Amino acid sequence: MEIKLRKKKIKNGRYSLYLEYYKGYILKNGKPHNLKEYEFLKLYVYADPKTQKEKLVNKENYGLAESILAIKKSDLIKGKHGIANTRKKKVRFLDFYKKVKNDRMDSQANYDNWDAAQKHLEKYCPANLSFQDIDKEFVLGFKKYLDSEAKTKSDTSLAQNSKYTYFNKFRAALKQAYEEDYLHDNVVKGVNGFEQGETKREYLTLSELQNLSKAECKHKMLKKAFLFSCMTGLRWSDINKMLWSEVRDEDEGSRIIFKQYKTDGLEYLYISEEARELLGERQGMNDRVFVGLKYGAHFNAEILRWCMRAGITKHITFHSARHTNAVLLLSHGADIYTVSKLLGHREIRTTQIYAKIVDQKAKEASTLIPRITIK
Repeated sequence: MEIKLRKKKIKNGRYSLYLEYYKGYILKNGKPHNLKEYEFLKLYVYADPKTQKEKLVNKENYGLAESILAIKKSDLIKGKHGIANTRKKKVRFLDFYKKVKNDRMDSQANYDNWDAAQKHLEKYCPANLSFQDIDKEFVLGFKKYLDSEAKTKSDTSLAQNSKYTYFNKFRAALKQAYEEDYLHDNVVKGVNGFEQGETKREYLTLSELQNLSKAECKHKMLKKAFLFSCMTGLRWSDINKMLWSEVRDEDEGSRIIFKQYKTDGLEYLYISEEARELLGERQGMNDRVFVGLKYGAHFNAEILRWCMRAGITKHITFHSARHTNAVLLLSHGADIYTVSKLLGHREIRTTQIYAKIVDQKAKEASTLIPRITIK
């Protein structure tokens, strides 16, 4: 990359000084196109200075621009030769972490995990700790802290998956710091994270789902949304924001074309005739399909009361509907790759957890035949 000082003519007989970053070229339709970026310095000089004052302004602003250019070139050379940027090394780690956290507002759940990890970092490391104080021992120390000292709000040790999540956020921040030259060494390289623990995924059997559909639910829209999730596997976030413009009624059936809230990936999901009937009559294109849904303790408690009316004692949450969909699909012959695509999983190993549940049900079914006394 090359950096040059340039000037652009503006009104009142002056020039605006700026830096031009030349990053090479790419070929488009067989022709080279230069890759350039510009940084305007907000420094101005006179095109034809006449007074002593104008000449002094030119001298000072040209001098300041040349100094900025020298610093930028120096930073570039340091980067090429692996020399740490001394100014970035003095940045406080927690300030950098907060910036990275705020950049990760792609979903509330992801942001909450970054925020929860930050609370433990604030207990582990001093507020004024800068990047020049960070090494591999610091990384290992935080891992040990999460494993043996960190506590929840209830003063209990962290769950395995909490340790897994918080340490991964910490490592991601340090990796980004290394890529942006705040760190000279990749201090997380070679440091293993925590193993992810398997969580119990509560789901409904087909008979339980049928009983639930017949039972009374205080909030009709909640009942409709939950059953729709059981039929389609859609997350709360995608159901809550669904518009009628995303619901397509076509010759071959109905499908939903939407962007996943969690991954931002575009999905094309066919839905069953029964699922479409559950949605009711089409409304305005920009109207929400499920009006009045609210995620919170009140709705979660109503799901549990609704389940109790149906004779179900499992601890069911709205996300259990998604688990139910996966288990029912696999139990009724769908292959794991298809289920993975329907659920929008990025990795097949995420879906394999449900396959293990189905295997367990098959094992339980094998014991249903009464014992035969063989002579």
